[in-house]
Amino acid sequence: MKIAQISPLYESVPPRLYGGTERVVAHLSDALVAAGHEVTLFASADARTSACLAPVRDQAIRLDPTPLKSNVAAHLSMMDEVRRRAGEFDVLHFHVDLLHFPFFEDCAERTLTTLHGRLDHKDLPELYRRWPRYPLVSISDHQRRPLPHAHWLGTVHHGLPPDLYPFVAEPSGGYLAFLGRISPEKRLDRAIEIARRAGYPLKIAAKVDKADLDYFHETIEPLLGAPGIEFVGEIGDAQKAEFLGQAAALLFPIDWPEPFGLVMIEAMACGTPVIGWNCGSVPEVLDEGLSGRIVDSIDAAVAAVADLRDFDRARIRAVFERRYSAAAMAQDYVQLYTRLAAHRGRLKRA
Repeated sequence: MKIAQISPLYESVPPRLYGGTERVVAHLSDALVAAGHEVTLFASADARTSACLAPVRDQAIRLDPTPLKSNVAAHLSMMDEVRRRAGEFDVLHFHVDLLHFPFFEDCAERTLTTLHGRLDHKDLPELYRRWPRYPLVSISDHQRRPLPHAHWLGTVHHGLPPDLYPFVAEPSGGYLAFLGRISPEKRLDRAIEIARRAGYPLKIAAKVDKADLDYFHETIEPLLGAPGIEFVGEIGDAQKAEFLGQAAALLFPIDWPEPFGLVMIEAMACGTPVIGWNCGSVPEVLDEGLSGRIVDSIDAAVAAVADLRDFDRARIRAVFERRYSAAAMAQDYVQLYTRLAAHRGRLKRA
C-alpha cells in the first residue's frame, strides 16, 4: 500500500526534545515501512525516518532561529505539495488537525485524519459538521466524547518501538519522576506535594512554553527549592530511558481531558508503574493495579506510592508490548486503511 504521512512542522520527526504528535508519526511511519508498505513522510528536512522523506521545510519550526510571526505559511505550503502529489498514494494520512479540510474535499474518501489534541473547544463541533466526509481517528475513546457524532472510523492507541526504552527490572534511582510540560493542566504542583508527603525525591524533566512562563515563575518556581525536588529541564529520548527506567514510579497528576498521554506508555516500556489521575484517557491507558494506580486525590496518590513494591515491573513491560508497540499501532492503522479502500470499491461499483 502506498501511504502518505503528513506531519505537523512544529517539531522534527521525531522531536529532538519534547513533542508528542511528531514522535508518533515517526514511529508509525517506520513501523509501516517495516511491515512492507511504501510510505512517504511529508515533514521538515531534519526528520529521521526509514520512509521516503518529502521535505517541505528546511527545519522544524521550533528549532528555527529565525523569528516567526505565524506557522500558517509553512503548513499551507505543505498542503499545496501534498495536493500536487495526492494521486501517487492510496491513503493520505493527516496529523495536522483539520487544516487540510478545505483543500481535499474532492478526495476525502482517500484520507484519514488522526486527531491528536483535545476536542472540547467551542468552535470545533460546527467545523466538523461543515466537513462531515473526512474519516477521523481518535487516539482514545475518551477523546471523542465532545464530538460523538463526528465521522469516526476508529480509535488507535499510540505505540512505541519496543527497543526504544529498555526494560529495567530493578531501578536504583529511588525517586519519583515527572516528565512532560509545565502548565496548569499538567499539575506539577500536585506531583511536588505527593512526593513531599510520600517522603520520596522528585525529579522533574519538563519543558516550559513561553505561554506558561508566568505560571512557571509564579506557581512552580517557588516550589522547586524544597528538599528533594530536582528540576532537570527538557530532555529527549536519549535521556528518557534512564530517567524513566530508574524511577520508582511516574507521577501523572493531570487536571484536563488528556487525549492519550504518551509519557504513560514510555514509562510502561521501562517497566515503571504510573500513578495517574482519574481524568481524560488515563483509565483507558492504565490497567488499574497492573501497570499503575488510578487516583482521585493526593491522599490516594500518596497511598499508591506506599504500595509501589507490589507492582511487577516485568508484567508492566508485558502490558506495554501487548498493547502499545509501534507494530501494533501500525497494524491497527492498516486495518483502517483497508476499510477505506473497501469503501471506495463499493462506491465505484454502485
